[in-house]
Amino acid sequence: MRGVETRIQEIRRRIFREVARMAYHTEWPTDKRIEALPYEIIPGEVGNFRNDIFLERAIVGERLRLAMGLPCRSAAEHSPVSENIEAAMREETYYTPPLVNIIKFACNACKENEVMVTDGCQGCLAHPCVEVCPKDAITLDRYNGRSHIDQEKCIKCGRCVEVCSYHAIIHQKRPCAAACGVDAIGSDKNGKANIDYSKCVSCGMCLVNCPFGAIADKSQIFQMIRAIQAGERVYAAVAPAFVGQFGPKVTPGKLRAAMKQLGFADILEVAIGADLCAAQEAEDFVKEVPEKLPYMGTSCCPAWSVMAKKMFPDQAECISMALTPMTLTARLIKHHHPDAKVAFIGPCAAKKLEAMRKDVRSEVDFVLTFEEMTGIFDARHVDLESLPEDPHGVNDASTDGRNFAVSGGVAQAVVNVIKEKYPEREIKVVNAEGLRECRKMLQAAKAGKYDGYLLEGMACPGGCVAGAGTMQAIKKSAAVVGLYAKQAEHRTATGTEYVKELDKLVD
Repeated sequence: MRGVETRIQEIRRRIFREVARMAYHTEWPTDKRIEALPYEIIPGEVGNFRNDIFLERAIVGERLRLAMGLPCRSAAEHSPVSENIEAAMREETYYTPPLVNIIKFACNACKENEVMVTDGCQGCLAHPCVEVCPKDAITLDRYNGRSHIDQEKCIKCGRCVEVCSYHAIIHQKRPCAAACGVDAIGSDKNGKANIDYSKCVSCGMCLVNCPFGAIADKSQIFQMIRAIQAGERVYAAVAPAFVGQFGPKVTPGKLRAAMKQLGFADILEVAIGADLCAAQEAEDFVKEVPEKLPYMGTSCCPAWSVMAKKMFPDQAECISMALTPMTLTARLIKHHHPDAKVAFIGPCAAKKLEAMRKDVRSEVDFVLTFEEMTGIFDARHVDLESLPEDPHGVNDASTDGRNFAVSGGVAQAVVNVIKEKYPEREIKVVNAEGLRECRKMLQAAKAGKYDGYLLEGMACPGGCVAGAGTMQAIKKSAAVVGLYAKQAEHRTATGTEYVKELDKLVD
């Protein structure tokens, strides 16, 4: 639903803005403020979005807690919204799993998987739905001729859906579960959605596809702002998908000016780290495929790489061990500024999961999405479009590094480096978007179909521009990222100055 301003987006942005305001207004007692906020966000006596105003406020309360990095509670727990609010002052609170949470009392308990006849059924004479059903699950109403499906017999094959001339039969799936490429979402005993965290890779696709806004992830808005206020030198590392996310007139120079206005020490483009990643993966591919490994999968998308290692453990060594662009950029910043703290600003929920890993936590201190960052700008009344251009823009990165944000861009960047350094080497590439397609690609690779190939996996259909923390329509994002990438002075990673520092950053 990116690019469509719904009531869910309205509530989410308000939550992020209010949490940012709480962080900035240190004179406010945080416990009292968070207790008052549900009544300010949902005022009056009549619900705005649901028919029960008390339910709305309870949901807002849990959303506020998650945005503070605090754990989500169930409806059975009798405690104030401000319970254990002092824990939000500690950075480690955020790292307590799970990252992605279902607010159970916000869930609509949607049907998991059902083929149903709608009012569009005309009771036609042909009734092909009856003829094609392999289980005799469809019968006709003797009075009006309309079809009826016996759910006990139905096997959800979808044949009746395909043959209905009126498109009156639909196959309805729970939206969050349908969007989950690792089949991690089922139902609890009350019919509410439930996440199997042993499967979940925190891609966030359930979050953006739930039409009831029942799924939310934790945030570090509060902790990052307080770090800046405490005098920490926090550097913003901005993912390549940033182009256009903060408004069509917000140039890289305006974004840099806005970030500095918020108190960031500086801003760096993670496309720099993408160039470093492409160079590292190119070397690894040439050295290891096919002599040591049958194929190599890219490493930059954490949801894809975690899924591959969880679901195909015997193929785990085939996923590149190269550091991700986020981690490489953070290392580069801390190499030059040892006392710095790094905030990754990007499109991705799974990057939060990556930063939770102990080996990455020392590199990346905060991870925020573009949507969360917008809440901070709103809290400080920063009008990005009216700001003067910072003459330095963001940073110098290659066209290929900036194109990491779109599907196919990662593999192309690696291929271009190999072509420059090893022109005699032939590279075969296959890529997949969405975890379900990534699983199919890995299954084929395991069967030997892609021996000698470079595999690019992207958890989000469309690439990083479709991440759970984005706000812009996906196709539009891909287009503006492509235009911005063409403005780079260098086409490939090997032409940038930062690639010379790769050896200093990789153990």
